[in-house]
Amino acid sequence: MDFKKMANEILKLVGGEKNVASVTNCMTRLRFNLNDVSKANTEAIKKLDGVQGVVNKNGQFQIIIGTNVSKVCDEIHKLGNFAENSSSDSEDKETGIINKVLGTITAIFTPIIPALAGSGMIKALLAVLKLFGLVDAGTQTYAYLSFLSDTVFYFLPVILAYSAAKRFKCSPYLAAVLGAALLHPSFTALNTGDPVAFFGIPVRMISYGSSVVPILLIVFAQSYVEKFAKKISPASVKVFLVPLITLIITSLIGFTALGPLGNYVGEILAIGMNFINDRAGWLIPVIMGTFTPLFIMTGMHYCFAPIQQIQYATLGYGTILGPGMLSSNIAQATAALVVGFKTKNKSLKQLSLSSSTTAFMGITEPALYGVNFKLKKPLYASMIGGGIAGLYAGIAGIRTYASATAGLAAIPVYISDDMSNVLNACITIVIAIVATTIVTLIMGFDDIEEENKEVSEEKNETKSKSIVGEISLATPVEGEVIPLSEMNDDVFAEELMGKGMAVIPTVGKVFAPFDCTVESLFKTNHAIGLKDENGVELLIHIGIDTVKLEGKYFNSHIKQGDVVKAGDLLIEFDKEAIKNAGYDITTAVIVTNTANYMDVLGTEKTYIKNEDTLIRVLN
Repeated sequence: MDFKKMANEILKLVGGEKNVASVTNCMTRLRFNLNDVSKANTEAIKKLDGVQGVVNKNGQFQIIIGTNVSKVCDEIHKLGNFAENSSSDSEDKETGIINKVLGTITAIFTPIIPALAGSGMIKALLAVLKLFGLVDAGTQTYAYLSFLSDTVFYFLPVILAYSAAKRFKCSPYLAAVLGAALLHPSFTALNTGDPVAFFGIPVRMISYGSSVVPILLIVFAQSYVEKFAKKISPASVKVFLVPLITLIITSLIGFTALGPLGNYVGEILAIGMNFINDRAGWLIPVIMGTFTPLFIMTGMHYCFAPIQQIQYATLGYGTILGPGMLSSNIAQATAALVVGFKTKNKSLKQLSLSSSTTAFMGITEPALYGVNFKLKKPLYASMIGGGIAGLYAGIAGIRTYASATAGLAAIPVYISDDMSNVLNACITIVIAIVATTIVTLIMGFDDIEEENKEVSEEKNETKSKSIVGEISLATPVEGEVIPLSEMNDDVFAEELMGKGMAVIPTVGKVFAPFDCTVESLFKTNHAIGLKDENGVELLIHIGIDTVKLEGKYFNSHIKQGDVVKAGDLLIEFDKEAIKNAGYDITTAVIVTNTANYMDVLGTEKTYIKNEDTLIRVLN
């Protein structure tokens, strides 16, 4: 696969370099923070060779690629100066506290997952070596591997501080200092039983090793303290005064209030987990085994990571992620494997067999998006099979003793002094495979037929000889007409989203160009997607970069899903106010499914009025 070519194509289709605020990757996905999500051509991206799917969740535009994602991400970074983990304007405009919390937790924990998984696998390796008598617990080799595997967990506050600071847009290095301060030997040495005070304020002595919530609250506070320090500090002394003010004030708040508060939150979560484990230990593995595919689609699976780390810190083992996700991932892999054996489509067979292999190792996105979700029934079968296996895992009470990607390679993390734990993990795997195979075979799936090349060519030839039909689209806005190529925006000018025309409005009103349905309405009301009964999909994008106005000066008269008639008023906008704010009001009118038609032709008029034809679609 040509990763450089793929990176170029993806960058163009997400709207070009100027539309990318930041880009990073996790194990299988490119994660973009886009300035204007409406500029991304989702359908075209899905059709790229090597792309398994596209998800736009929690303020991130995610492209699922698979295990080669890091290579593609590296090539994209060579094409422009992109941040890796900073949040973009589009993220900051998320609505709803739940979306903001989910997006924040995902952004903080995604970069550190490899460190947690790697350390967890070292713990697993150590357990295997000890089990088979290859390393004695009293040797220096054992001691070395032991402290190496524990390092990331003990210093988790420092690692989380750095990651959280990037999310909260403050200095990651000052954040790391604050995280390290919680673990400093001199601080822990104060815990002698005598009262401790900071500037006369009592400090509750707590062990912050492996903690999660306290440092997140502290860095969140740092982001505001740092902004305040920058605001009041003279430019001549800002270089040392800002960090001085930030460290003293934030540490004072952190040691006396936020640290203890975060610890209380952790203790409450631990009590809640113990309550569930004692009274309904089977419940969580069943939920995770059944619904993990849906959690992955929404990014919610990362939100369980803090709770899992608290459980490791307080109990020494985990039940939140490992047992249920093991059931789910094996079921996901099995469903894709069955599809691979049953399908007659060669391309689908190759994709199914390869993606099932990675899914058995715990990387399920290629199987989920590339196979099971597309076919639907295998996804349902995997959820049923995962739930059944999760029920056994819960009843058996299996536990993980280290973080690792849930799959066959992670079996060692179930090893403990009680060998029944790892035995039950293996039984869980067998149940997931057998149950999912049976359900997949019973439910079946609608196979994707391979297109006959000769028939396809004949259809194309017949189509080219048929009488050409024409669909006329009235202009949605009145004003001066210019070609898309003259727009000051590469995405529109290069027709990456489709062919069309551009209008410089003289009246701040957008009317329906035909009888249609409102397929999409951007929350800032600066862009709208329409679809008529003939299947023509039209994007009307008012101005360039006007998404940054956050809806100011725009007023919508319709909502998504409305059915409108030609000439109905859709949106009003204050064109003079938009121009005075420094934005180009040139409006793009684009047929986004241009590829479905023989051609899309624009008017030759230089000025157009309402009800005049702006675009003709030939089919």
